Amino acid sequence: MEKVERVTEALKKATIGGDEKKKAKKEKKAAPAADASAGPLEMNPPPSFIQERIDLFDRLYKEQQEELASRPREDITITMPDGTIKVGKSYETTPAEIAKGISNSLLKRTVVARIDGETLWDLERPLEKSCKLELLDFNDDQGKFVFWHSSAHILGEACERRFGCSLCIGPPVDNGFYYEMALPEGAAVQSTDWAPLENIVSKVVKEKQPFQRLEMSKEDLLKMFAYNKYKQHIIKDKIADGTRTTVYRNGPLIDLCRGPHVPDTGRIEAFAIMKNSSSYFLGDANNDSLQRIYGVSFPDKKQMAAHKKFLEEAAKRDHRLIGKQQELFYFEECSPGSAMWLPHGMRIHNAIMDYIKEEYWARGYDEVMTPNMFNVSLWEQSGHLAHYKEDMFILDVDKEQFGLKPMNCPAHAMMFRHRERSHKELPLRLADFGVLHRNEASGALSGLTRVRRFQQDDAHIFCREDQIKEEVADLFDFMRKFYGILGLTFKLKLSTRPDKFLGEIETWDRAEARLKEALDDFAASDKDGGVSWELNPGDGAFYGPKIDIAVLDCLNRPWQCATIQLDFQQPQNFSLEYQTGEAVQKGETKAAVEEPAPPPPEAEVEKDKDGKEKKKPLLIKKALSPGCARPVMIHRAMAGSIERFTAILAEHFAGKWPFWMSPRQVIVIPVGMGFLDYAKEVAALLKKEKFYADVDSSGNTLQKKIRNGQLAQYNFVFVVGDDEMRNRKVNIRYRDDTSTQARDVPFDLDEAIEKLRQLKSDRGMYNPFPHVAEAKKEEKKEDEVKA
Repeated sequence: MEKVERVTEALKKATIGGDEKKKAKKEKKAAPAADASAGPLEMNPPPSFIQERIDLFDRLYKEQQEELASRPREDITITMPDGTIKVGKSYETTPAEIAKGISNSLLKRTVVARIDGETLWDLERPLEKSCKLELLDFNDDQGKFVFWHSSAHILGEACERRFGCSLCIGPPVDNGFYYEMALPEGAAVQSTDWAPLENIVSKVVKEKQPFQRLEMSKEDLLKMFAYNKYKQHIIKDKIADGTRTTVYRNGPLIDLCRGPHVPDTGRIEAFAIMKNSSSYFLGDANNDSLQRIYGVSFPDKKQMAAHKKFLEEAAKRDHRLIGKQQELFYFEECSPGSAMWLPHGMRIHNAIMDYIKEEYWARGYDEVMTPNMFNVSLWEQSGHLAHYKEDMFILDVDKEQFGLKPMNCPAHAMMFRHRERSHKELPLRLADFGVLHRNEASGALSGLTRVRRFQQDDAHIFCREDQIKEEVADLFDFMRKFYGILGLTFKLKLSTRPDKFLGEIETWDRAEARLKEALDDFAASDKDGGVSWELNPGDGAFYGPKIDIAVLDCLNRPWQCATIQLDFQQPQNFSLEYQTGEAVQKGETKAAVEEPAPPPPEAEVEKDKDGKEKKKPLLIKKALSPGCARPVMIHRAMAGSIERFTAILAEHFAGKWPFWMSPRQVIVIPVGMGFLDYAKEVAALLKKEKFYADVDSSGNTLQKKIRNGQLAQYNFVFVVGDDEMRNRKVNIRYRDDTSTQARDVPFDLDEAIEKLRQLKSDRGMYNPFPHVAEAKKEEKKEDEVKA
C-alpha cells in the first residue's frame, strides 16, 4: 500500500502540505486510542438530517415527475454514430432503451450518453428532442470521469453513514476520485476506517441504488442543506438567485451535483480506498481544515488488479525516488517548490537544453533574456493580472507593486515593439529560458512535476497570418523529432474559446480555423500512420485557442508538456505592428509610437472606489498606423517546464538514461590495483571527449564493482586488466544489452571512443558495439560444440 500511496495523484491546490513527519508522529500517538475498525460499522441511529433531506427530496421529486408526465410526447429521431436512425418519443425514450435495443451487453458496458457531441446525459433520463446519440463506456475519458464521479457519491454515502459528516465536494480526478468532508468535532479519518468504509460501499453496490436527478430552486437547496455550512457557502456563492440546479440521490445520499451519473450503484464492481489526507475548504489555508478520502473504482475486478499492478510499477519509477537514489535533485524547506539541482541532475538538465538550442539554431530561433520582475502595469496591459493574479508572486518595491514573471509573453511583446518592424523580419522567433515563478499552493507541490520556480523552453513566434500554417507545421515537425528520439508518443487536442476570453468572437473563430487546418494537414501527412486530434471545447487560454500535446510515456500515462497557442489579443494589447511594404496613400503619415499620457490636472485625476488614484496604463493602445498590420503571436513550448519534463523522462526511462543525456555514462573498473593508473588514463581520455566517466578505485571485488556500476545505471562498464593495458583496449559491458553483461572480448580504446562519440552525436539508443555481442554469441556456440 505504501507504493500505491506514493503514486496517487497529489492534491490539486488544496491538501495541507509541508510537515509530513510531524503528521506521522501525531498519527502514531493517536493510534492506541482508536482502532476505528473495532467500533460500530455505521452510526445508529443515523443523523436526523438524512431523513429530513429525503422527505424534501421525495416531495419535490414527485412534483417533478408529474410535471414531466404532462409534457407533450412527440416523435423524435435519434442518429447513432454509424448513421443509423432510431425513432423515439420525446420525454419517454431513454438512451438506455436505445442501448438495450441494440444488445444487452452494450447496455451493460455503457456508462453515460453524449448528446450532439457535447452534452453528457444520464442513460435513464428521457431524451427531449431529436439528436445525435453516442453511448460511452468506461474506456472513453468522459465515460471514465462519470464512472468515477458516481463512485465518489457512493463513497460520500458511506462516509455519511459511518461518520455523520458534512460533505463538501467529491469530484473525479485523473486517477480516480475523492470526497472531502468535515467530521463531527473536528475528528480525523484514520487508515483503520478504510476497511469499514469499503464494507459499506460493498453493501451500497449490492443494493443497486438508482441515481435519481432532481432540479431544485436555490431557496429549496438552502433548506435541504441547512445542516451543512459548506454546501450553504457553495449554493450562495455559485448559484444565482432565481435560478435552478440539480441534486442527485442514491439511497440515503442526496448531493448537490450537475451530474450525470451511471444508472445505479451496481455498476461499480471494484472499489478501493487509496489514501486519506487533510485539506482546506476551497483550497484556502484561511478556511477550515477538512478530511479528504481518495478512491479508485472499475467496472470489474480484473481492471482493478491491473491498476494496482500498474501503480506498483509506477512506484518503482517515481522520479522522486530516482532523484534521491541517483542524487539528481532535492528540496529545502526554506524554499518550497524550488528544486536544488545537484551536479548529476544538472547534467540531465543541460543535455535537454543543449538539444533544444541545437534545434533552435537549425530552425531560425533567436535566444533572448528578459527580466525576472516587472511592474504590475505590464501584467495589467497584457490581461494576465485580471486572469492570473492569484498564481503570481506580487512584491512591494519603492511604493510600487511588481510581479515575478510566471510567463515570458508580455516581455517578448515589449521586445517586439521596442522599435519599428518590417514584414521582411517575419517570422521573428524569440526563445527564452528565463526563470519563471508561479504561486502554487503548498499542498499541490509534488517533486519536479509541480513546482514554484522553473524554466521553460519558452518561445514566441511573431508572424503574418499567411505564415501561421507553415509555422505550425514546423512546430509539429520539431515535436515529432524531439519526442521521437526519446521514444515518446503523443496525442493532440484543440482547446477552443473559454467562457472568459479577451477579444472578438470573429477573431477567435479565425484563429481556431487556422489551427484546425494545420491539425488536419498534420494528421493527413504523418508518416507513422496518422496522429488524430480531438476537440477540447472551452479550454483555450483567455487570449487565444491552443493545441495541447499530451505525451505518452512507456506506461501509456499522458503528461501535459508541449503547447501551441495562437494569440491575436496580445498584439492588440501592446499595439504591435509591422510595416507591410504596401505604399502609404498620399497625405497619410506614420503615427508616432505612443508614450504614456501626461497626467491630467489634479481635479481630473481618476480614482478607484477606495478613493485611491488609479494607476496610469503602461501604454496607450492605438489604431494601426497607415501601411502597417498586426502580427500574430504564437506561444509554443516543446518540453514545457524543464523540471517537469525531467521528471517525466526519469519515470519513462526508470532512471536508465539514454547515453546522450545520462549523468553517468562510463565507469572504468580495474581488475586489480596494478591497473588503476591505466583505468585513470582511460577515464581522462573519455573526459577530454566530454563524456561523464568515473573510476572505481575501491577495494571491492571485481564482480561487486561491476554490480555497483550496473545499479548506478552507468551506460557502459569498461573493465581493464593486463591484456587491455598492454594493447590499449577496454572490455565493454553495455547496460541495455544483456548479451554483453558477461565478460566480452577486448575492444580497441580509440575505436571505442569514436563509437561513443558517434552515439552521443546521434542521440541514439542503440548498441554501438554490436560485434562485441556477436563475438560473445560465437564464443558461446564454440563452447557448446566442445561440450
